[in-house]
Amino acid sequence: MKAQPAAQRRLLDLAKVDAELHRVAHRRRTMPELAEIAELERAVRARQDAVIAVETTHSDLDRDARRLETEIEQVRAREDRDRRLLDGGAVGAKQVVDLQHELETLARRRGVLEDELLEVMERREAVEQDVAHRREELAAVEEKLGDARGRRDEALADLDVIDARRAVERKGLVAALPDELVSLYERIRTHKGTGAALLRSRRCGACQLELDRTVLGELRTAASDEVVRCSECGVILVRTGESGL
Repeated sequence: MKAQPAAQRRLLDLAKVDAELHRVAHRRRTMPELAEIAELERAVRARQDAVIAVETTHSDLDRDARRLETEIEQVRAREDRDRRLLDGGAVGAKQVVDLQHELETLARRRGVLEDELLEVMERREAVEQDVAHRREELAAVEEKLGDARGRRDEALADLDVIDARRAVERKGLVAALPDELVSLYERIRTHKGTGAALLRSRRCGACQLELDRTVLGELRTAASDEVVRCSECGVILVRTGESGL
């Protein structure tokens, strides 16, 4: 393939732009904020589960407390009724004995329920503190996650600017080059990652290998408009005064 030396040299500009675009794409995939965000998102889910667990426990204790309070009120109402019957004096001796026995039973039952309620209230108070602690932990991790996402978005915005500028630059470079030369460059770049490189001091700028004498001799005698390739990695070699031929 033939191409003017000036066009071949412009391939180096295109390769430089493509290398930066590749770095930008790599940066998008590997920016440390992504791993940080993923880790923090897992931490948030774990903290959310912890909050739900303690809130559920607190809700269960609330329900138990309400149930016990209802039972205690029912026992007290029964006690009040029995006392009114005794105080009224309208019951017989046997019923008096039965009422007194029932009052003793109710008092014991109320004492048991009140002890249970006190235990539940103490546990609920401890769980309330745990709920507050778990919510604080969740809020702290969510704040870190928000900060990491902000830094990621700022970094992506910067990369978008670079990407857009280089895309415009690349379009201009491609438009100024022969189609056949661009097609060859693109095929090589697709397979090798790099389409063209400078031959500097007898060394390929892509694979960094020094070419042997036979290859250098062939390059030395090749016409300046001949498109030549590295015998080692296959990229287009651009010859300049730095090539050492």
